[in-house]
Amino acid sequence: MHRPSRAPVPRYVPGRDGGGRNVGLCIWGVRIAWHTEGDGEFFCPGCGGDRNYRLRTGKSRLVVLGVPVLSRGPAGAVIECGVCERRFGPEALDEPTSSRFSAMLRDAVHTVALAVLTAGGAGSRHARETALEAVHDAGFSDCTEAQLVGLLAALAADEGRLPGAYDPLSGPLDGCGTWLSVELHEALAPLTRHLAPQGRERLLLQGAWIALADGPYLPAEREALAAVGRSLMLPAEDTERLLEAAARTPS
Repeated sequence: MHRPSRAPVPRYVPGRDGGGRNVGLCIWGVRIAWHTEGDGEFFCPGCGGDRNYRLRTGKSRLVVLGVPVLSRGPAGAVIECGVCERRFGPEALDEPTSSRFSAMLRDAVHTVALAVLTAGGAGSRHARETALEAVHDAGFSDCTEAQLVGLLAALAADEGRLPGAYDPLSGPLDGCGTWLSVELHEALAPLTRHLAPQGRERLLLQGAWIALADGPYLPAEREALAAVGRSLMLPAEDTERLLEAAARTPS
């Protein structure tokens, strides 16, 4: 986090006002002149919500008797919240806004559901309904079973499916098509660093419950769920533990 800009550093000499009281007369100090370079929306760490911001750059100046007399060089760039007016380093823009985070999570759940269904549950009405419930809960409320079936049919026709599937993190993979394994990595990897461990585990468990909706795991479903765990940066032993727990007490 960028430290707030330094306040003027005044130097005082003793004096008296017209009433005879002792006062301090500011002789010199350092001030920063800020210039707005751009604006946008970000997640403010101070407010704890989505806010407008201004990207500002500054120059330090030596001030004598209130008059800028000498430049002391650039003060760097800061992100200034339009509401609380606190300033943060440019890295504050790396945190997704609430709306962007919701969209990332929605896409992640949708991709996990497709991966698991493609690996073995596409023909099961119960599995499809379980997948639809997870997708709706994540925010895709307008997704229908017909749309889901259409996507699954398109994936089944993809010439990149088995054999030769490939996971970007671990190489060849059975049970999940090449295109879909890449989609898993692209949908989950950017989200992972913004999720608490419980959130990552919850995503994996949603996939597990879809796989279990029509019976025990198929080998291909296990492989697909292992790929989900890797994309979520979960240790292999944690992935296995969660899959076994889901099989004992399915949702």
